[in-house]
Amino acid sequence: MAEPAEKKGNAIVETIKTVVYALLIAGLFRTLLFQPFWIPSGSMKDTLLIGDFLFVNKMSYGYSYASCPSIRIPAVGLDVDAEDFCGWSKGGNKRLFGSEPERGDVVVFRHPVTGSDYIKRLIGLPGDRVQIKEGVVIINGEAVKVEAAGTFTEEFAAQGPQRMLPRCANGAVGEGGTCEKEKFTETLPNGVSHSVLNIGNQRADNTGVYTVPEGHFFFMGDNRDNSTDSRFSQSVGGVGFVPFEDLIGRADRIMFSSAGRSMLFFWTWRSDRFFKGIN
Repeated sequence: MAEPAEKKGNAIVETIKTVVYALLIAGLFRTLLFQPFWIPSGSMKDTLLIGDFLFVNKMSYGYSYASCPSIRIPAVGLDVDAEDFCGWSKGGNKRLFGSEPERGDVVVFRHPVTGSDYIKRLIGLPGDRVQIKEGVVIINGEAVKVEAAGTFTEEFAAQGPQRMLPRCANGAVGEGGTCEKEKFTETLPNGVSHSVLNIGNQRADNTGVYTVPEGHFFFMGDNRDNSTDSRFSQSVGGVGFVPFEDLIGRADRIMFSSAGRSMLFFWTWRSDRFFKGIN
């Protein structure tokens, strides 16, 4: 016997309600708790590799307009920015339940001009004087501790969906060759130690003194010679000083990692990086 039209209609309504509720819950989860982030470039090697997938802890620093999600699906022409949702709360450089980040945190933030999401390490706090001399970071007149930690190696091959080629300290090694970079352990004034990579003498290895304004932060990538960060001003495509309200959250742990063009290519999964803590 055919199902009554009224019952079918109720079933459709209930299905729509379920989908709407699920989307609302997912939106609330992403806005208030965690945001997924896929590492697209090599600027944070070897702490983070292209293809690492992580969740950003939005509770770390409180909430601002940047906490609202951006939804970008180029395949269907969908591009909804956080400012479209919460632009009304932008300005004043304030946060709700705000908590200051700590030096050495790995932070996801919005670029102050373009609105694109970046991930870098926090080096300079408000009021700090930061300078780089011969590749060594100097904070408030004191050089950070740097110790040799061997050599970072990887295959010279296209990486990730963008098919990016790594830069090597040992020159043009050719496709399939071993690409090398010097590796060091850097210890910041508060005792946070992490890995940094060096390719060779670069323009950004020697800078003037950056004085971090109040309410702003200075970020650098761990792959020092392959990172567009606070050493470069926003007028030349860099990050410059990042306002407190542009911080999205702290990256604490890698959940999943794939070395291939897609996370569906299971044979490229890096099982040794699953659930790995970020230092």
